[in-house]
Amino acid sequence: MDYPQDLKYTKEHQWVAIQGETAIIGITDYAQSELGEIVFIELPELNANIKKDSVLCVAESTKTASDVHVPISGDIIEVNEELEDNPSLVNKDPYKEGWIVKIKNFDKKEYDALMSANDYQAYIAH
Repeated sequence: MDYPQDLKYTKEHQWVAIQGETAIIGITDYAQSELGEIVFIELPELNANIKKDSVLCVAESTKTASDVHVPISGDIIEVNEELEDNPSLVNKDPYKEGWIVKIKNFDKKEYDALMSANDYQAYIAH
């Protein structure tokens, strides 16, 4: 499993990367492996205001459907439309090509409260 050190993580298995004033959100390598082959992702609306812990989208796999929760509040400025035609990008490359949304105006305190890569690894090891 891969857990990039420059990302922050949630107990619900999402990751957040910061690039300047933009936060990028996706699901972790652990989450995609638990879900199995992802066959559909119901993407959120562009320009939507999202609130921490609400449902960001739904990921459907050959095993189950699972809600993906919002790790930090903000405004969606980009949705990964590649996932509409190729949802398996989340399985193949969850941290690069498999990102779900990019947001602006995110809550920095919520971001700071997320887990480090080491904390996340310890969390899933239980």
